[in-house]
Amino acid sequence: MKEIKENLDYIKTHHKEIYESYEEYGKRIHTMGGPLDEKTRWLIKVAVSSVSEYPFALKTHIRKALAAGCTPEEIEHTILMIAPSTGFPKMMEAIMIFRSSLDLTEA
Repeated sequence: MKEIKENLDYIKTHHKEIYESYEEYGKRIHTMGGPLDEKTRWLIKVAVSSVSEYPFALKTHIRKALAAGCTPEEIEHTILMIAPSTGFPKMMEAIMIFRSSLDLTEA
């Protein structure tokens, strides 16, 4: 995970304009792309990053979903919902990241 953060920092430093353009593009889609409310948009991002198996993105999206007012239960339900379409192992990996992010490591 440290390598991903370092790589992102590298891109931000050495390719600042490209990163800023990409970041602005993402923000515009998120806020101006359609009628979905803030919580729904973040839950979708949690689902997509879970399915895509991007742990760094998933941790980021979980944090931002919580900040947008999503409850841990809503986030967990979102992750559980990926299992029938994309497989139980992907869901289990995402749940592990979710639990680790919220320090819910006990059974």
